[in-house]
Amino acid sequence: MTLTPEQEAEIAEARSHARPTLRATSEGMEKHLYVAHEVLDHGFIRVIDYMGDDSAIVQAARVSYGAGTKHVQNDEGLIRYLMRHWHSTPFEMCEVKLHVKLPVFVARQWIRHRTANVNEYSARYSILDREFYIPEPSQLAAQSTVNNQGRGELLEGAEAQRVLDLLRDDAMRAYDHYEDMLSQEGQKGLARELARMNLPANVYTQWYWKIDLHNLFHFLRLRADEHAQYEIRAYAEVMCGIARDWVPLAYGAFEDYRLGGVTLSGKAVEVLKRRLAGETVTQETSGMSKGEWREFEGVWG
Repeated sequence: MTLTPEQEAEIAEARSHARPTLRATSEGMEKHLYVAHEVLDHGFIRVIDYMGDDSAIVQAARVSYGAGTKHVQNDEGLIRYLMRHWHSTPFEMCEVKLHVKLPVFVARQWIRHRTANVNEYSARYSILDREFYIPEPSQLAAQSTVNNQGRGELLEGAEAQRVLDLLRDDAMRAYDHYEDMLSQEGQKGLARELARMNLPANVYTQWYWKIDLHNLFHFLRLRADEHAQYEIRAYAEVMCGIARDWVPLAYGAFEDYRLGGVTLSGKAVEVLKRRLAGETVTQETSGMSKGEWREFEGVWG
């Protein structure tokens, strides 16, 4: 990971001053404030600001639902109830603002989650750094033969080295041309907003990303899943650690009901009932498609 001297100085300065406040704070989140957590080869995530904690979720729920929730004996029980029954607005009372440095191709996948406020580093005004994501050999895989958007067997030996050399050489060559177009000796050079089009999708960008906890959990449910692309999953796993420290009760419920839980279709429930009754059920008699049956069998065997 590469932090500029300016960024390191900014982090040190921000963490050197404690500020008294009357608002609720999360002890677990305070330790993450401004700290850059490494991701991939040059990327990072750091918390810039946050609002709320577990108690904010409980407070909002009890205001919203009134005395009807008073029978819940503790905050954890209420939060688990809210998560179990897919309530959303109480979790929206908590927000976090992150500074993320990530490859452009990961950013384009990430931005599909349209429930956050985003401000990205502008290559129209500034010059991008010579930093590119180059995968570790353990992440170089061929195209999956059964999943059109997944990876198959690892590349090894000479083939893996050939791919790594191509990635590095192409990235460096593209950046050389980018620099050349920007600053030609004795000439005006090309506008930054045009020169950037020559850069590859593995160049690093940065943004500020602000999102509420409900939508963060939705992001993490998809992107921290073992089937998600490795590069975005690496960021999601760091964010899971941050969320666990920030709102431990809410994260525990999320981990149990979302990350570790399974959603069943009506047909799947019916198959389970038939199996419990001693009936042998096959894909042909289940009413499921082959894809549905394969996923069902993957969970229930």
